[in-house]
Amino acid sequence: MNLHGTEMAILGAGRSGRAAARLALRLGASVTVYDVAGLEVFGAMPAEAELRPDATVEMGRECKADVVVISPGIETDGEFATAFAEGAGELIGEIEFAARVYEGRVVGITGTNGKTTTTELVQRVLGAGGMTCEACGNYGRPLADVVLDAEHPAAVALELSSFQLETIETFHPDVAVWLNFSPDHMDRYRSVEQYRAAKLRIFENQTGKDTAVVRLGEEVGELRASRVTFSATDEGADYGVRGSRIRSGKDDVLDLSATRLRGIHNAENVMAALAAGRALGVSFEAAADALSGYASPLHRCELIGTLDGVEYINDSKATNLHALETALRSQDRPTVLIAGGKEKGLDYEPLLPLLAERAEAVVVFGEIRERLQTLFSKVAATNSAASLEEAVELARAAARPGGTVLFSPGTSSFDMFSGYEERGDAFRAAVQALK
Repeated sequence: MNLHGTEMAILGAGRSGRAAARLALRLGASVTVYDVAGLEVFGAMPAEAELRPDATVEMGRECKADVVVISPGIETDGEFATAFAEGAGELIGEIEFAARVYEGRVVGITGTNGKTTTTELVQRVLGAGGMTCEACGNYGRPLADVVLDAEHPAAVALELSSFQLETIETFHPDVAVWLNFSPDHMDRYRSVEQYRAAKLRIFENQTGKDTAVVRLGEEVGELRASRVTFSATDEGADYGVRGSRIRSGKDDVLDLSATRLRGIHNAENVMAALAAGRALGVSFEAAADALSGYASPLHRCELIGTLDGVEYINDSKATNLHALETALRSQDRPTVLIAGGKEKGLDYEPLLPLLAERAEAVVVFGEIRERLQTLFSKVAATNSAASLEEAVELARAAARPGGTVLFSPGTSSFDMFSGYEERGDAFRAAVQALK
């Protein structure tokens, strides 16, 4: 792709914006980067790019770029992005831009929960099949950064958020994986339907030559791609589970006990990865060898340690209700739940029957703690903490030997932390500080 003579505006100076700017410059474009923050956020930006800190809507109205590349953290229908779009030839995201340059095989992975684990699993499976594969997108490196490498990998395992899928145009994956769906990001979307529509765009440009890997029972509409289904709970899927064994049709293809993955959610992540690999020609034998000994990423039902007979589990990645529910259902020991964080407008009422069944006690913290305490105390003993450290202390006091303290917040972390990683690290530190 040759972009000589093209004026490109990059909205957002974060990691995807920096990668998009570098790629655009490599291809010969003139690049201007805009961010509403000050000059300090532009530190790693290429020297050839023109920088516009403290960007405003008025700057957007004056901008006449051929292409505007928007970072996923910026609302596409907000006043800021709309102002830049008015004078632009097109407005796209970093995924769309980079995909126009990348020529290898693409496995796109979306869903409300499980994307990161499945992305890592797909990378391992494809690698076992003899393909160089990079895990990227919403996980790890931006796709534009991968495309900048001297040699492109033969395939990418591409984690895709709804924010990234909002701004695709021609992008289509050879294999599209739909893990699950539940309400999330209601602080950004006007309705659950709008959120679902953004995610469904992963299938938009697929053809009959492509594969769609979809959890059985998920409502994804008519698909042009060949559909392959999986489920750890319902009969009739192409991939299922018997005990600890993953099956394809009537054949056992992998024993989960050979990995360090546990729970029905991880069984389904494995099924999706196996199906994606099989669609690209990877044998089950090779995939099973690749997944032997695999452990979940940090902050995803991560066992921190055991103190006085109580297991402490870090599930900080649980930034929505579905993730919290899945983690709670997976516990087979008496459980004290720590939950809370940013107010995202989610409805926690449907969680009450599960709390009554599975939680011996609950500790709530963060911006949403007062609302959660009022609601959760209807079905379980619930304490409120002013800090995460206090929450850990209260949970320890409520837990008994042979039980579990499960840190699964059920909402995002941005009221108190920079992200779920910092929140998970803080939980780990608080647990390790217990005497």
